[in-house]
Amino acid sequence: MSHFTNILQYAKPYKGYAIGHIISNVFFALFGTLSMVALKPMLDVIFDQGNKVPPSEAPKWLGLNELGKFAEEFLSYHMNEFTGGDKSKALVFVIGLIIIMFLLKNISAYLANYFLVFLRNGVIRDIRNKVYKKTIELPLSYLSEQRKGDILARVTSDVLDLQYSFLSVLELIIREPLTIIFTIIAMIYISPQLTLFVFIFIPLMGIIISRIGKSLKRKSDRVQKEQGIFLSTLEETLTGLRIIKGFSAEDRFNKKFQESTTRFYHFSNKLANRQNLASPTSEFLGICMISVILWYGGNLVLSGNAGSMLTGSTFLVYMGLSYNILTPAKAISRGLYNIKKGGAAAERIQEIIDTPNPLKDKPHAIVKDSFDTNITFDNISFKYQDDFVLKDFNLTIPKGKTVALVGQSGSGKSTIANLITRFYDVNKGSIKIDGINIQDLTTSSLRSQLGIVTQDAILFNDSIKNNLKLGKENASDAEIIDALKVANAWEFVKDLPEGIETNIGDAGSKLSGGQKQRLSIARAVLKSPPIMVLDEATSALDTESERLVQVALENMMKNRTSIVIAHRLSTIQNADEIIVLKKGEIAEQGKHSDLIAKKGVYQKLVEMQSFE
Repeated sequence: MSHFTNILQYAKPYKGYAIGHIISNVFFALFGTLSMVALKPMLDVIFDQGNKVPPSEAPKWLGLNELGKFAEEFLSYHMNEFTGGDKSKALVFVIGLIIIMFLLKNISAYLANYFLVFLRNGVIRDIRNKVYKKTIELPLSYLSEQRKGDILARVTSDVLDLQYSFLSVLELIIREPLTIIFTIIAMIYISPQLTLFVFIFIPLMGIIISRIGKSLKRKSDRVQKEQGIFLSTLEETLTGLRIIKGFSAEDRFNKKFQESTTRFYHFSNKLANRQNLASPTSEFLGICMISVILWYGGNLVLSGNAGSMLTGSTFLVYMGLSYNILTPAKAISRGLYNIKKGGAAAERIQEIIDTPNPLKDKPHAIVKDSFDTNITFDNISFKYQDDFVLKDFNLTIPKGKTVALVGQSGSGKSTIANLITRFYDVNKGSIKIDGINIQDLTTSSLRSQLGIVTQDAILFNDSIKNNLKLGKENASDAEIIDALKVANAWEFVKDLPEGIETNIGDAGSKLSGGQKQRLSIARAVLKSPPIMVLDEATSALDTESERLVQVALENMMKNRTSIVIAHRLSTIQNADEIIVLKKGEIAEQGKHSDLIAKKGVYQKLVEMQSFE
């Protein structure tokens, strides 16, 4: 129930709707019981038992102890006033009363559902928003360990499971228990002896249903995890379809997907069949209860031992009331199943929400809105898992200078880009901007000082204009065009059918590699940050595209502090300082000509023409 309580906390902003829902359900339960009780006067008229002398004046209220007697006399008095003793009119009067009771019951039901719609959909929206917000706040290290499909499953299907499990139970919390309580009160008033049988059977129903539902949470968890697996396979397939087709691996991925959906099929069948036991089990137990009441109550009526209270018409009303318990009892049993099922979904959602964020801003973190002197890497060491990727790394980058990082794969070049942008935190040492540890800055103000261009040009299925405005949300069209010119991209954008309003497709699929990279550079130019981080920005391009992109990069780096992670010689030979990394440590550093003259590690890399 702890997960259920956690989910209900999201209902606090919608307490007005919750109150309306509760009040409507109280009236639904009340009118539902009264609509059954109102059948008794009609049955009395039909069975010619309405021959009691009606009271000559309206009865007086004598307290709750005499509620039943007061209600009966009150109804008898007003019915006699209206009908003048005519049984045909009395029948019409009672039928009209029954219609009014059912009308009020159904109006209450509509209002309860009306308020529940706003309550339930509001809670679902807030949960989904919170999971998404937490997902984008969590560090890259968390996301790299998770299946994307599993996260998608939690934000979509798991949240929907909550909507139709936990949140559907909100409807049952007030309505069904109150219906049972009001019905039992009426049944006790009619015959305490018969009602004892109800109290015997209801707990029995609860015990049996509880035993059936014990494994439901485990089965539901299995279904949701398997859904995450095949969604991951689908996401990977869509992302890597070019490679899958290129290697003729369609059958392999198809087999992997079908194996997962087959497991999902079997798990879902077991879960659904277990759920399907709820309704027939509770209905069968209810009929058993009705049968016992028929046998015992029928004997009481036939033998006359029940006194004047249990006449034939009263017994029929009692039977109707006892059957009236079955519907809410079945709903409660389904609700118990849903809580078991929803527990797994709530646990998976809460797991994301409760995941600690190690990169969260410190209390009273500093907001930095300028870059004035230098960037300092002060004796930093870092590891992703077991082995250190950087060891005791020291470097100072003065404002306005361009520093290039070169070395073979695994030497730690890209790690420095990940650390300066604080996608990860150092294990030892500190990185400072203007003498302030970046861990003491707000993450947003730190990244506002940085512009990032990566090897893979990450673009979104939107217009060129909106892709660039990620760098500056309120940029004018003129500013966007200026940024495109600096990035050497205006030459192809101006020829597109809709110019900067052209949609570039999923991940920029309508553009070439060089065009996509120049747009990502334009995005960084539009942001106009004082510090640029270029992570192998030209390594994936052909020679012609590289030349165009290189010109764009040189335009962008003018009057800016730049950290260039290099793959090719052409991108770094004019750098103010080149840092040669080897196994996480600085092997050499200096200008291009000086390092060539040393004939060391850098010279060998130049000869190989490969800065991997």
